[in-house]
Amino acid sequence: MPVEKISSLQNPRLKELVRLRDRRPRDEAGVFLIEGYREIRRALEKQVKLQELYFAPDWFLGENEPALIEQARAAGAQLFELTKEAFAKVAYRERPDGLLAVAPQWSRTLADLVLPAVPFLLVVEAIEKPGNLGTILRSADAAGCHAVIVCDPVTDLFNPNVVRASTGVLFSVPCVVGDSAGVLAWLHGKKIRTVATTPAAATVYSTADLRGPLALVMGSEQYGLSEFWLKNADLPVRIPMAGQADSLNVAMAAIIALFEAVRQRSL
Repeated sequence: MPVEKISSLQNPRLKELVRLRDRRPRDEAGVFLIEGYREIRRALEKQVKLQELYFAPDWFLGENEPALIEQARAAGAQLFELTKEAFAKVAYRERPDGLLAVAPQWSRTLADLVLPAVPFLLVVEAIEKPGNLGTILRSADAAGCHAVIVCDPVTDLFNPNVVRASTGVLFSVPCVVGDSAGVLAWLHGKKIRTVATTPAAATVYSTADLRGPLALVMGSEQYGLSEFWLKNADLPVRIPMAGQADSLNVAMAAIIALFEAVRQRSL
């Protein structure tokens, strides 16, 4: 299939790419955007079927892009070559590297998760900021979590800034979206203990037993965990705060709790 070249800033495809930054057009079309060499490479590695790949050689940062473009073509993506100005219109990163893909959204349920005998999960509730959700996904991957469960989401998994902040880890960490009541019932059914983080807890996170089947539960940036999780979790824990701040950014708190669990589980 020949490569279509686009130079006009009024091209309908460019306008559609800009629209896909917003959730409603993404959901209506059932697709999302992936920008960046590393993110697109990871998508291809995980057999995410790219529908379209837009590239602008004037923005390339290295010498690896042509091989990635050919890999995308071989996998069935339709290719479009853009001028520097045309790519600048559709890029959502501050420093673009000349690669932007469109891929289909997917849906995974709790029943789809294949867990080991001793699962290690991260549950997050009502995360508002895409950058935080992306960083949480990246941290969960680094900690070796078997899945991330997003309860009652405010931002969607396919927000471009979630993809960017996750550095493409969105494609490798199994991630499920669900409602809190359904998720808790599923965790109980699997006999997975829930440890919820809250500044009001009496138990310090590092003194809690974070081994065995475990789901760490983190709350939203503004309000923390809902009363539902605070009342129903098996154990509330806190991260000690020595200064004036009464809590940490949720992504940072997730990193601290996750890697304490990693430390204990590796002993």
